[in-house]
Amino acid sequence: MSIQNYYEQGPKEGTPKSIVIMLHGVGSNGQDLISLAPMLSEYVPHAVFISPDAPFPCDMVPLGYPDSYQWFSLQDRDPSVMLIGVKRVQPLIEEFIEGMLEKYGLAYENLVLLGFSQGTMTSLYVAPRLTKKIAGVLGYSGALLGGDVSEVIHKMPIHLVHGEADDVVSVEAWGAARKTLTDQGFAFSGHTSAGLTHSIDIDGIRSGGEFLKQVL
Repeated sequence: MSIQNYYEQGPKEGTPKSIVIMLHGVGSNGQDLISLAPMLSEYVPHAVFISPDAPFPCDMVPLGYPDSYQWFSLQDRDPSVMLIGVKRVQPLIEEFIEGMLEKYGLAYENLVLLGFSQGTMTSLYVAPRLTKKIAGVLGYSGALLGGDVSEVIHKMPIHLVHGEADDVVSVEAWGAARKTLTDQGFAFSGHTSAGLTHSIDIDGIRSGGEFLKQVL
């Protein structure tokens, strides 16, 4: 099992000097987040954006439904079960990251993981446990799985954005992640948006772009 298919947008200017790997939400695919690349590349014109399909078919849609994937199952949302799921996919993402960095001749310090919803959960778990420190994590509408992050290897800047009207992942998850991450010494930034549901708005694009510009 490995991550096979991905979508790509090259740098707006010159050759790639940094890389943003984008992890989509459950039931979606890599085409979803790569649509953000044209807007975000205004902030980091030398970055290449890579948005892979998650390696597992989504188990919450009818069998054979095309182009619907997941990083781990959400049929059982018990935190301990979800933690098992994200641990299962972790080595597959690590392998994909290594392959993309090698492809473009870039280092871990040139990489940001960007996630939406389940992709944010996955990014927040994987990034601090990689063999080398990356530039940062940009997450939308997600949550921190596994409250104990004391065993992590690296602490990088993390920027989280969440809608206050999110009815899929409660905005309380944003506050919980902020507390845990800041208590553990991560450089935390981000904001919540009044009236925003489970989605990304222009304010989120703007603040996320500024974050990418800062860390890359």
